[in-house]
Amino acid sequence: MKLVALVDSVDHVCSRYRLAAFEPYLVAAGHTLELRPLPEGLIARASLFRTLRAADAVILQRKLLPGLQLGLLRRCAKTLIFDYDDAVWLRDSYSWKGTTSRRRYRRFARTVRAADLVLAGNDFLAAEAKRLAPHAVVDVIPTCIDPARYSLADHARSERLHLVWIGSSSTLQGLERIRPILDAIGQAVPGTRLKLICDRFVGFEHLTVEPLPWCAAHEARDLASADIGITWIPDDDWSRGKCGLKVLQYQAAGLPVIANPVGVHPSFVEPGRTGILAHTPDDWIEGVRRLADPAMRNRMGTAARAQLEEQYSVAAGAKRWLDALARLLEPRKRAA
Repeated sequence: MKLVALVDSVDHVCSRYRLAAFEPYLVAAGHTLELRPLPEGLIARASLFRTLRAADAVILQRKLLPGLQLGLLRRCAKTLIFDYDDAVWLRDSYSWKGTTSRRRYRRFARTVRAADLVLAGNDFLAAEAKRLAPHAVVDVIPTCIDPARYSLADHARSERLHLVWIGSSSTLQGLERIRPILDAIGQAVPGTRLKLICDRFVGFEHLTVEPLPWCAAHEARDLASADIGITWIPDDDWSRGKCGLKVLQYQAAGLPVIANPVGVHPSFVEPGRTGILAHTPDDWIEGVRRLADPAMRNRMGTAARAQLEEQYSVAAGAKRWLDALARLLEPRKRAA
């Protein structure tokens, strides 16, 4: 199949992890994939949509188009696939307007009903699509990681205990919300430091921060220089739609993870095996104390890496993609 994907940009994190990463596997199976940024404005989009008639399938990634534009795209696309890895029908957890958006919800409902195939990043996202479009074909393809890009942390080499958090300035608000917890960790476990891989940085009163400006070329190296990956998300539907990229990156680097038990976190973090689910501030402190033991970190980090390779590697995700495309092709083969 000739696949054309409409994306925010070819360098966007979703384009890289949910589409471009699978291209070698798609090509090996006889498909082609072209990423095209979706322009602004009706005229530019209409012009682009008309060129899509030559494609066997069009992938609309995350974008919720106005009704007129969606209708035009639907008429131009022989097969329409909608791929998303966020609760796109909501505003984010930190919006001053609140998370509910009627406009986004209407557009999301129209999009999943118009698509021939819906690809959701997790079960929560898939369930909402199924609820709105009971007859839609909905598959779950998790956001995946190429473990070959990540070197493993050496848990025997640390003189200090290093936590690590990776993200962007937009999600840094989650880390700021647990400021009291992080300060308490700094007091309870002296010498602990936080490696902050981001495009913006914050400081804490009792926890020393090592700022590491994010760069694709060395994010894997920076993660492997740490000891414990941490993440926290609000307990709301926007967060339940998140697909846990931070956790997967930590696990690819062989790090145990401490996370709050919200959304996909309990699916990725098995307490005592791949990390710790922290319900309370005391849980966070106790988790860091437990993982101060290098042997414990090594055991959990090794199990986390093995879990990722089996379930959330690019190879595993590519198989799901190829299975989904095979189902789309089956009616055409029968007709032929």
